[in-house]
Amino acid sequence: MALSDRLLQAWYRGHPALQLLRPLEWLYRRVVDGKRRAFLAGQGEIYRAPVPVLVVGNITVGGTGKTPLILWLIEHCRARGLRVGVVSRGYGAQPAQSPWRVRAEDSAAVAGDEPLLIVQRTGVPLVIDPQRARAVQALLAQESLDLILCDDGLQHYRLARDLELVLIDAARGLGNRRCLPAGPLREPVERLAEVDAVLFNGAAGDTADGYAFSLQPTALVNLTSGERVALTHFSEGQALHAVAGIGNPQRFFNTLEALNWRPIAHPFADHATFSRAVLTFSPTLPLVMTEKDAVKCRAFAADDWWYLAVDAVPSPAFVAWLDERLAGLLG
Repeated sequence: MALSDRLLQAWYRGHPALQLLRPLEWLYRRVVDGKRRAFLAGQGEIYRAPVPVLVVGNITVGGTGKTPLILWLIEHCRARGLRVGVVSRGYGAQPAQSPWRVRAEDSAAVAGDEPLLIVQRTGVPLVIDPQRARAVQALLAQESLDLILCDDGLQHYRLARDLELVLIDAARGLGNRRCLPAGPLREPVERLAEVDAVLFNGAAGDTADGYAFSLQPTALVNLTSGERVALTHFSEGQALHAVAGIGNPQRFFNTLEALNWRPIAHPFADHATFSRAVLTFSPTLPLVMTEKDAVKCRAFAADDWWYLAVDAVPSPAFVAWLDERLAGLLG
């Protein structure tokens, strides 16, 4: 078991050895608290865009469903006649220069897997740069936009924001509620009281703590042909290899089991690099992966490799809240 997996288990299940990391947690909190205070005081170089900026992020390490929600937000805003763009760090990307405008024909190695997925799915204008403020400026120099979505920029305090949405995995929660490295939190739990909305991925319904949203499987898509088929393509009890290189692979495997298939789980690290050899398993069975992983595998995929398309479905109350807030921001 990798060290990262052991830490995740300790954070979410508890382990007495984490007490030894409390001094490092104290130092970490000093740093993040200092950055937050400086931002609130308007200190340092903070860029405010001429259009509203909506940040989608989390306070925990690991996957919470940000990319599906970004995809939903893009389509929701477009349906209301808004011109929307996206900025992202582009984790693991190696573009020729920064900032970089992501194109659908880019490779995942150049653009990063999540930005490439977003552009290939929606065609949205998207710029990657570790400096989100610089990405916003580059995007606005190229496009006339009404709204910018910032993917995973909650802790990037050089960029002013008009709305902050925080996503939490409902099943995992906040673990031991401690900050790195003693726990999974990027910022103290008190930060949740300062954001505009909290969404719980997989929650049964809205609560006083936040809104519910779910990830709804919609289809299977073949990596080589692009053919999109119904979920009934595989019969109940179908055995298959399941690949997930995301922040929380078990959530993907649970989804496949809920579809009454029998997945053989192959978890990988988030943003893992794949090859045909790495994904050749025995026995020979259909292989199903996440859409995020698929953007890295199309060039060498076998005929029976598929990705599971999923769509975010936020609660009606959140949709109504968002529309009201957008109307206020955009006049």
